[in-house]
Amino acid sequence: MHFVDEATITVTAGKGGDGCLSFRREKYIPRGGPDGGDGGDGGRVLLVSDRNLNTLSVFRHARRFSAGHGARGGSRDQTGAGGLDCSVRVPPGTIVFDAHTEELIVDIATQSEPFVVVEGGDGGRGNARFKSSTNRAPRRTTNGRQGQERQLRLELRLLADVGLVGLPNAGKSTFLSAVSAAKPKVAPYPFTTLSPGLGVFEHHASATLVVADIPGLISGAAEGAGLGIQFLKHVQRTRLLLHLIDAADQEIGDPVKAYEQITQELCKFDDKLRDCPRWLLINKTDLVTESELTTTLSFLRAVLGNSIPIYQISALSGEGCREVLIDAMRFLSTSTSGSTEYG
Repeated sequence: MHFVDEATITVTAGKGGDGCLSFRREKYIPRGGPDGGDGGDGGRVLLVSDRNLNTLSVFRHARRFSAGHGARGGSRDQTGAGGLDCSVRVPPGTIVFDAHTEELIVDIATQSEPFVVVEGGDGGRGNARFKSSTNRAPRRTTNGRQGQERQLRLELRLLADVGLVGLPNAGKSTFLSAVSAAKPKVAPYPFTTLSPGLGVFEHHASATLVVADIPGLISGAAEGAGLGIQFLKHVQRTRLLLHLIDAADQEIGDPVKAYEQITQELCKFDDKLRDCPRWLLINKTDLVTESELTTTLSFLRAVLGNSIPIYQISALSGEGCREVLIDAMRFLSTSTSGSTEYG
């Protein structure tokens, strides 16, 4: 399925039904009074979180959503039926803005119940409402009101326990395929992954982690280079970042430089990401000698200290990958920070 993380839609609530003009006409009651009922209220449009969705692709074609109109009031004081509500299903993590004012309307990540985004119009009043001691045969009614209409901008930020970050071709997609049933495109060249992907790591039936593969970041990503802003916004929802570094990349040569480059882009985009826990994964260890690996690890420890966990893995063979996520599962279960929002 094509990944889409932004969409603009128009939502229109239903119009209220008109009030009814009617008088009682029954045998033996020659002076029957007014009995016109009120119109029904228009339907609402609601936003509903659906865990079966992980992209906004459905809104590429369906861009207008309308609720039902209220029915006209009837005789014998019958109120018209209310219009049917329209439920718009969106993936968890969707943030909703007013498309014209950019006002934040709702964050579906924190909204567990259906959210009413536009209200239906009130039903009109029937002539029975206008009966009084001085006006026993009113011929006055009111029409139903129009429902609200809004244009919404939807922005999806993936909800994941763990986010994979790193320079292009660091092996993030290979790692995701090694620990989950996800089948991202894997190829030996940079920028193979063009959109974020999700996978679920299952340790056992009651212990799972959602892992997000964030496409490779380059220098200037926080300013939009290489579609960086579109990718970086998904990092804000993760509770732990796994930073993959290619141990065999001779062009970079300096793993600390690779680490600092990603750190710089994360903090430029959102300084709060500085506080998001991050672990280092030295990938492709099967492509370097033991001596080269020891030198790399020593250099990293000398610069970064012992505050950051460092793992040695081979995403291609799967060596060490499950162990990383099992440790991540333990870490997140005991972490005092239960929030999945760093931005």
